[in-house]
Amino acid sequence: MKLEQNVLPVQNKIMTHYWDRQSDIQSFFDYAYNEDAFQERAQYLSTKTYDTTQLSNIVRSYMAPFGLSEASEHHLKELAAGAYVIVGGQQAGLLTGPMYSMHKAISVILLAKQQREKLGKQVVPLFWIAGEDHDIEEINHTYTTVDASLKKRVYKERSKRKTMASTTAINKEEMEQFVRTVFADFGETQYTKDLLHNVLMHLHASKTFTDFFTALMNELFAKHGLLMLDAAFPAFRQYEANFFVRLIERNEEIAQVVVAQEEAFNQAGYGKPIEATVNNANLFFVQDGERFLLERKDNYYTNALGHIKLTKEQLLEIARQTPEKLSNNVVTRPLMQEMTIPVLAFVGGPGELAYWATLKPAFSLLNLQMPIFAPRLNITLVPRTVQPLLAQNDLTVQDVTRGHAEQLKNRFIEEVQDEQAKEKIAQMQQQLIAQYEELEKHLHGEQLDLRNVILKNKQYHCMQFDYLTSKIEQEVLRKHDVKIKQFNLIIAELFPNNNLQERLFNPYQYLNLYGPTLIDSLIELYLVPSDQHNCITL
Repeated sequence: MKLEQNVLPVQNKIMTHYWDRQSDIQSFFDYAYNEDAFQERAQYLSTKTYDTTQLSNIVRSYMAPFGLSEASEHHLKELAAGAYVIVGGQQAGLLTGPMYSMHKAISVILLAKQQREKLGKQVVPLFWIAGEDHDIEEINHTYTTVDASLKKRVYKERSKRKTMASTTAINKEEMEQFVRTVFADFGETQYTKDLLHNVLMHLHASKTFTDFFTALMNELFAKHGLLMLDAAFPAFRQYEANFFVRLIERNEEIAQVVVAQEEAFNQAGYGKPIEATVNNANLFFVQDGERFLLERKDNYYTNALGHIKLTKEQLLEIARQTPEKLSNNVVTRPLMQEMTIPVLAFVGGPGELAYWATLKPAFSLLNLQMPIFAPRLNITLVPRTVQPLLAQNDLTVQDVTRGHAEQLKNRFIEEVQDEQAKEKIAQMQQQLIAQYEELEKHLHGEQLDLRNVILKNKQYHCMQFDYLTSKIEQEVLRKHDVKIKQFNLIIAELFPNNNLQERLFNPYQYLNLYGPTLIDSLIELYLVPSDQHNCITL
């Protein structure tokens, strides 16, 4: 396994500016991302009080049904004793979701190890599962490559209700068909049978999207003691009760300062990532597993359809007595993390960086401090099948993401086209059109008006010439199919749909090729978050 670090073409201005220590974007955060920040943040946390014993018990009770490794047990004991936490999270995607979910988990684990050594304090990794999210369409699919072409594979079961991932039941028959289709796309290797068996075993032991996600992640990262917690876990909701009260008591002010900060962020040239409004309560009400976004209207907390209507006092009582009926959104989730967990740093991607940049005044309003924002690792895996093709065409991963492989393919197709045949067809077409023009003149002289008939005939023959041209082109492409598929494979593997690999594929595509120890091998590389993109040759 070989690691190369490259600066890939900029795809996110906000993240690029965040790495620039002189950029104005730094004013939207409490800390710059550097070593001094971790020392300062650790000192700040030492002055705060968290019920880490209860938090550890909650995490333990959530993880226990999925199995607790020795490393996880050790981290739970450290958490109970007051360890600091590196937090990162993601929605409960199928087969762990896009690869950046795995990259986040690796980032969390490595950053916790790094800061444990540098600070000389206990620091543990925690993956926050956004099981409360209800947009199932975002998590119900993955992509594979088949015959050098990209395929979107979708779990087809649908629900008309916006139920949370943690309460959305899996149709196991449909899900098994999805999994088997995806693995069939991967192709058979020495690892396929065991991998597929384990995935299906976890599937049939799961009830919901979140169960399935947690089971797979827990197995993949057990050796490294990655702790996991579902945001919608009922015991955690009870733990959050008093913190929901704080969010409700300062609800209007939170909305106002977020709107103002987002406008400042927009004026700085970064847009409005949240599209916050002053009437948004930034909380969801959960009813029968379905989430309804609340807004303040006419002194009530209500939803868009109006069938939920609560006074502030009623909402406060719900927070105190039945907090499982409440759920956070992108504004209140970071605030809730800060109130419930001793977060040393939060690991996130470009999208999270954007909306976190709007939240600094909301943290201050609640007498909180925004934790360090640690950008997750960016990784592209270069499989063995692609490496010789890159070498043959003198391409790098960076070249591929810049569109050079696509350009080379198009140039090759142009070069192999039978231009002589095209010219002959063009000549035939010109001769025929000229003959039609002579015929039309003759008929006009005979005072016969058949222009529409001639036009239709001419159009028909032109269509036939186009058809003949396309068939010749197809035959030429078929003749050079091997070379064209090589270009397609390079593009599909490294820059599918003009996206970074980590945004479309799931990790099992590579675990199937290189075995379940692949993640351990990546962690052993001891990667460090930076503005560099990590291209790893397998």
